Amino acid sequence: MLLQRVKPLERILAEGSDESKPHSLKKTLGPVSLMAMGIGGIIGTGIFVLTGVAAATRSGPSLTISFIIAGIASAFAALCYSEVASRVPIAGSAYTFAYASLGEFVAWIIGWDLVLEYALGAATVSIGWSGYFSNFIKNAFGWQIPPMLKSSYFDVGAGGVVTHGAGFMNLPAFCIICLIGVLLYRGTRESALVNNIIVVIKLAIVAFFIVLGFGHVNTANWTPYFPFGVTGMLGGAAFIFFAYIGFDAVSTAAEETKNPKRDLPIGIIGSLLVCTVLYIIVVAILTGMVPYKLLNVASPVAFAMDHVGLGWAASIISLGALAGLTTVLLVMMFGQTRVFFAMSRDGLLPPVFSRVHPKFRTPGLSTIIFTIFIALIAAFTPIDIVGSLTNMGTLIAFILVSIALPMIRKRYPNTDGFSVPFGPYVIPALSAIFAVGLIFSLQYGSPKWFGVPAPWLGFIVWLILGMVIYWAYSRNNSTVGKEEAAATRSM
Repeated sequence: MLLQRVKPLERILAEGSDESKPHSLKKTLGPVSLMAMGIGGIIGTGIFVLTGVAAATRSGPSLTISFIIAGIASAFAALCYSEVASRVPIAGSAYTFAYASLGEFVAWIIGWDLVLEYALGAATVSIGWSGYFSNFIKNAFGWQIPPMLKSSYFDVGAGGVVTHGAGFMNLPAFCIICLIGVLLYRGTRESALVNNIIVVIKLAIVAFFIVLGFGHVNTANWTPYFPFGVTGMLGGAAFIFFAYIGFDAVSTAAEETKNPKRDLPIGIIGSLLVCTVLYIIVVAILTGMVPYKLLNVASPVAFAMDHVGLGWAASIISLGALAGLTTVLLVMMFGQTRVFFAMSRDGLLPPVFSRVHPKFRTPGLSTIIFTIFIALIAAFTPIDIVGSLTNMGTLIAFILVSIALPMIRKRYPNTDGFSVPFGPYVIPALSAIFAVGLIFSLQYGSPKWFGVPAPWLGFIVWLILGMVIYWAYSRNNSTVGKEEAAATRSM
């Protein structure tokens, strides 16, 4: 039975404990780098790009509450991730946790789901990065990127209908993905160092906005507080959930962490707490500086500064946004390659994805393949399509991790690591409930395809494709399945 193909935890831990093995990764990350990785992955598209759309079309000034609700849901999930990652400190994140508790079939589903989150999420962020980059070089140097080279061939019109866009390919998005891919190919230590530096710059820019913007808040802009009602506020929470994606990518670095039992909870929970506080402050100031109806722009934070006559500050914030989006790309592409590394090592994907570079000790060939794959998606696909599925994929992963936690605790009672408060059931149950609620709320404001909300239908199509790959290749090449078959024949 595929649901009974559980990979023993002892074997999982042994695969990542010896760095001399050909399919193991180098342990280089400590708590500071992990927290910086989490902050680098969280602060980016959500705060610099999506807040304006959410405020103008869904939540209005109540977007602050939307962020609190999304933050609470993420906090419950973060506690679950912290426990399972510290008890199963191996590359692969939720995929590996599921394999140790829920079985191979569910592990495949969640691994395939994480591809949706990281690969398409990275493509989404790169398109947003392209917009900020184009605006910055225009304002700073007077250079214009030809329209044919800064937008994709396809576009999404009313009702989610795909049409011919204004351009041919998004060249800046393609180039930034390739640049990040080269950095990840070189090694985890180098990538973490660059990420740490950019995170410091990004936090300074956020603090700059808070200090400068506080004096330009007009409390009259907070009325009405719920212009779209409570339903709109909940729709805003589901929409800006993208802003919290990133802390879960820290768990994909478990195998490369020096002391995972201590460092992973610090990195995951610490980064989420820092970002949640900053988000609430920034959104409160943003909606106080500008009437919410005017915020439906691609760069709302910089727009707010322009709106109050601080154009010089808007240019500085644009630089910070570029830095923020760059680190998000770094974290998402890092997570993508590590998930595929783990799935390949288990035989569920071709062995090319677990081939480690002899010098850099990174999944080099896998990094190259997926860099090209993500760059092509970013270059030729509109942000509406690649972005609509990312929240859905993440929320499904949160649900499955929440289910996996009590099963890991029950199946392996002697494992050591961080423990969620109130036992193994209360927090995981709350995490799953909040995730289900946000999945339901995704329909508010989303286009309908064939009468079904686009994120829901897109996920179903992606899941069916994954099932085809599993039944055609993975179930027959699974190392656990082969071992079970060999044991049965020898009896």
